Amino acid sequence: MLQSIRDNSQGIVAKIIVGLIAVTFALFGVESLVSLTAGSNAPATVNGTEISQQELMRGVQLQRRQMLSQMGENADPTLLDDNLITDMVLNSLIDQAVLVQSAESQGLTFSDNMIDQMIVSTEAFQVDGKFSRDQFEVVLRNAGLTPLMYRQLLRKEKLTEQERMAYLVSSFALPDEVKQVVALDRETRDLRYFTLDAEPVRAELQVSEEELSGYYAEHQSEFLTDEQVEIEYVLLDQAVLAEQVEVTEADLQAAYEDLKNTYIAQELRHSAHILVEINDQQDSAAALAKAQALAERINNGEAFETIAQAESDDPVSAEMGGDLGTNERGVFSTEFEDALYSLKVGEVSAPVKTEFGYHLIKLLSVDQSDVPAFAEAEAGLRDHLVQQRAEERYVEELERLADISFSAGDLREPAEALGLTIEKAGPFTRSGGEDDVTSSPRLINTAFDPELIKEGLNSTPVEIDSGRSVVLRVVAHHEPREQTLDELRDQLTAQLTEEKLAAEMAQRANALLAKLEAGEPLESLSADAEVITQAGATRGQREIPAEVREQLFKMPKPDADSSSFAMAPLMDGGVAIIALDAVTSGEADLSEQELTMMAQMLSSRRGQQNYQALANYLKQQAEIERQ
Repeated sequence: MLQSIRDNSQGIVAKIIVGLIAVTFALFGVESLVSLTAGSNAPATVNGTEISQQELMRGVQLQRRQMLSQMGENADPTLLDDNLITDMVLNSLIDQAVLVQSAESQGLTFSDNMIDQMIVSTEAFQVDGKFSRDQFEVVLRNAGLTPLMYRQLLRKEKLTEQERMAYLVSSFALPDEVKQVVALDRETRDLRYFTLDAEPVRAELQVSEEELSGYYAEHQSEFLTDEQVEIEYVLLDQAVLAEQVEVTEADLQAAYEDLKNTYIAQELRHSAHILVEINDQQDSAAALAKAQALAERINNGEAFETIAQAESDDPVSAEMGGDLGTNERGVFSTEFEDALYSLKVGEVSAPVKTEFGYHLIKLLSVDQSDVPAFAEAEAGLRDHLVQQRAEERYVEELERLADISFSAGDLREPAEALGLTIEKAGPFTRSGGEDDVTSSPRLINTAFDPELIKEGLNSTPVEIDSGRSVVLRVVAHHEPREQTLDELRDQLTAQLTEEKLAAEMAQRANALLAKLEAGEPLESLSADAEVITQAGATRGQREIPAEVREQLFKMPKPDADSSSFAMAPLMDGGVAIIALDAVTSGEADLSEQELTMMAQMLSSRRGQQNYQALANYLKQQAEIERQ
């Protein structure tokens, strides 16, 4: 069938259709074809503003990169669920869109020049303390970003940050509030407690056959096995194909000649500037006059760097004598770059006006990259040729695999044709198997496809990760069924034992608490258990079990010469019986500096809470539509 389609695609009608598609692409772009059959394909809109499919795909790719990076060197991409990542990223983009719209509605902005200054002053983009365009692009490329994408992300981040910071810096805490919080935090409590051990009680407990049968009968419908499949599959691996690729010396020389013929040398200009800003205190005429006066001082022999440090209105570059680092075209505004590229090394421009004011620009040096020598490029060229040829063969073999598998009744024919091995896997559930193939979400979805299960067909190729695809066939399907009591006996016995244990321990603890409330001493009720006494226990006291500490600071303050009592269930099934004997208020005598620091911390926390409340409210009020 696929061969028939391929043969028919060579006809005159098919060629006319392809020609029309090409013209449409050229004139109107790929979106025009989509719009012929559908409206907007935006995954979501927020108050009428679309979140594009491109934004979502880019966000998913970035999130996958970040998650794989956090997983370390042995990261397995098949462990990531693309559907979950897509939902998570889309929700994040919706949240961001709501906050960006809110910031813009407040009249907040973040200019191109401010973005430029942030980029050139970012340490990660610098080499030897100076901005490097190459370093900038390498860092972004490793993160899966282009310069334009990074600028857009930076603009949105800084827009929302302005409104968030407004909430943070406008929040405050009163001195009495600070002292109250400090007093609570420094509060100490005197306690005594002992533990009822669970093990002796657990050992005495028994679950009868009647209890097991009764529980099983009552909950029988809940005890279903998971649906399972068993599969056969063949794996096409680009890495295996790469091992079979041979690269000759002639291939390398030809590739090097292509590199030399296509190599474009980049001209990098190292520059510095002095900015005279146009603002409310200084109009354009005054700024120009000041810039001309500074230019005259430079012409008279004063050092450009000294004047930049003292007079430039660009505080970031001024500290470095106006130094802007080494850059290629495309970083600064058109007016700025036109002037920069007209200078000779050591020259200073006349005042150049941009939207920010007047600049005096000095060209410090010009660098031009040269084509690398063959010895330097050989390893990279070899890797490139191997990967290129492996990828080409992978695509060809993948097409062959799809064609042969489509018409074959099983996997024997495609396996023999491509020299692949038929592997077996399963049974496994919709949660996947234990290896990297059967744990792939794409493979799992395909394996549980009703048509493949019913018809026993070969699947189309399934890409489990970049460079690896499988064709599978379901050989067995196991429907969910009710598990028998014998299968569940150990599980139910353990479950009912723990339920009985919890009830028995609570009953014993409550009986002891009643005696304590009646006036019996704690020590006389502890039997053989050790009574632990701790005076001045704090909220962070690690010597006390976390469950005891948490319950301790929930207990009411006892009256004078008395105690309050409570129990705290422990992780191992035991129970702690606690007597709270005294509460000592924390001292809140803070120095002026400590009071200020605590007030700032509490104010910041309150500001964050207020901003989060705003974000939640804005999202609730927004008109959000999802596809």
